[in-house]
Amino acid sequence: MADMIVRNARITTLDRDNPSATALAVAGGNLLAIGDEATVMAHATAGTRIIDAGGRRLIPGLNDSHLHLLRGGLNYNMELRWDGVRTLADAMAMLKEQVARTPAPQWVRVVGGFSEHQFAEKRLPTLQELNEAAPETPVFILHLYDRALLNRAALRAVGYTKDSPEPLGGRLERDHAGNPTGLLLAKPNALILYATLAMGPKLPPEFQLNSTRHFMRELNRLGITSVIDAGGGFQNYPEDYEIIQKLHADGELTVRIAYNLFTQKKGGELADFDRWSRMLKPLQGDGMLRHNGAGEMLVFSAADFEDFREPRPELPQGMEGELEDVVRLLAQRRWPFRIHATYNESISRVLDVYEKVNREVPFDGLHWFIDHAETISDRNIERVRALRGGIAIQHRMAYQGEYFAERYGSAATRSTPPVRKMLDMGVPVGAGTDATRVASYNPWVALYWLVTGRTVGGLAMYGDDNRLEREEALRLYTHGSAWFSHEQDRKGLLKVGQYADFALLSSDFLRVPEEAIKDITSVLTVVGGKVVHGSGDFGPLAPTLPKPMPDWSPVNRFGGYQGGTQAQARAMFARAQRHSHSHGTSCAVHGHGKDHAAHHPTPSGGLRDFWGALGCLCYAF
Repeated sequence: MADMIVRNARITTLDRDNPSATALAVAGGNLLAIGDEATVMAHATAGTRIIDAGGRRLIPGLNDSHLHLLRGGLNYNMELRWDGVRTLADAMAMLKEQVARTPAPQWVRVVGGFSEHQFAEKRLPTLQELNEAAPETPVFILHLYDRALLNRAALRAVGYTKDSPEPLGGRLERDHAGNPTGLLLAKPNALILYATLAMGPKLPPEFQLNSTRHFMRELNRLGITSVIDAGGGFQNYPEDYEIIQKLHADGELTVRIAYNLFTQKKGGELADFDRWSRMLKPLQGDGMLRHNGAGEMLVFSAADFEDFREPRPELPQGMEGELEDVVRLLAQRRWPFRIHATYNESISRVLDVYEKVNREVPFDGLHWFIDHAETISDRNIERVRALRGGIAIQHRMAYQGEYFAERYGSAATRSTPPVRKMLDMGVPVGAGTDATRVASYNPWVALYWLVTGRTVGGLAMYGDDNRLEREEALRLYTHGSAWFSHEQDRKGLLKVGQYADFALLSSDFLRVPEEAIKDITSVLTVVGGKVVHGSGDFGPLAPTLPKPMPDWSPVNRFGGYQGGTQAQARAMFARAQRHSHSHGTSCAVHGHGKDHAAHHPTPSGGLRDFWGALGCLCYAF
């Protein structure tokens, strides 16, 4: 019998044999029944929780096939998010308010997720504006993968002076006297941006646990129930997975996570995967947290940096041999793998290696895929299909489309990436964001991009031949992404026997005007039959979440993605805060003095504990 029934809903199941319904029943974390109300209500008992959906659209839970959740979660509470902010004036007002709330020696950080083109003013703040807004508090603003802005206080904190040498992988802009101005440019890559960001203070483990919980709840608020984590720089296994493992052990995960392992040392890639593949069996774990193979970095020599303001990089000679050794090992040990590849020229060389290894050690159904593939050719899509691989796409062009069009022209932009061609040729395609830095984690912005072909700045990039119908785009973000973690038989459809993962939407995705898609949220999100998020009338159904730690966290004041106008976003977040304190347990920060940030020592176990560690290019992925 049913643990939960949702009735009076407009359900999009994505199950071609039963495409729509008005009710569903859940038992034991899976879907027990789905169909008309009379049929489903037959499974009710006195103990069944019955939820009236109020005629809202209900969809399968969204699944981001490429998101850096582990890294993003550790830092979420420290970051001021400009994702979705419509004007620079609003963004700067947020910044000034956060500067006033942030104690020394902490920084105010805006770490990606936005584009200058989303602002009505179509520009970034000037360095003068930053210095006026924050004369004493360090401010670091990361814009895509192309630049970072630092105020004078941040320059002092990181030690950049007139005598600083030109850094590896980037450029310090200087004034006429040779003093750094605060503009860091990614020329030819993002090394300087991420090395500088890594110098800032980091949260202690207790706060990282809290931060990760808040980031997951923010994803739940947007209807996300699953992600595939693409690893990242400084994510060594197993030590840097202890936070997520503890949350899993404590039953506090609210997003299903399949994680890939990302090699950490140039020249040591084969050793990394040899060691890890002896520690982990392929796909080891359970439905909430499981291993998903190798990548997105397999070897450093195969990574093509994607700053569309810069020329396309050439992969070095010798890449093929390094990649071949790693892929052969992975194929022999039956580890799935993924690889970061932006440009068609890089993809061609990667596929040469894959085809060679496959002849010697057949992949034979092993799931592998390419991430990004913005400029992949028809011929290379055919090669991916022949090797039974997939392609994970992200809405990076929604944030960088203007720069791509400026460099390569509108004709090339029309099929970057060629999503329609991939689908027509029968290649598995999963949708995602590559958040949290180069783009926002908001899946509705990605769905808007797939449907309209427009950037967040309004540039129309694609014609009818490369835009998707709404339900088609939704399928990529649900059942399409499930293939990339070998879970297409368990998630992505609302079908009897699949996971009871679903979201009840604030607005009807299939009917609202296109521009309104970006501001959709979930009013009720369920993972494995458990409510993990609720708002409005559904708020009391959700578990209470402790307040963000520390108490000066930008999340305490502004939340995450800023939908609508700034005034609307603040009002909505204020209502959510009031509601969160009206039921359940008391605040974990203000309700208990021992948990207040002031009662915790600043991390001082060593330079790495306090300042982080200097990054390398891998930190950009």
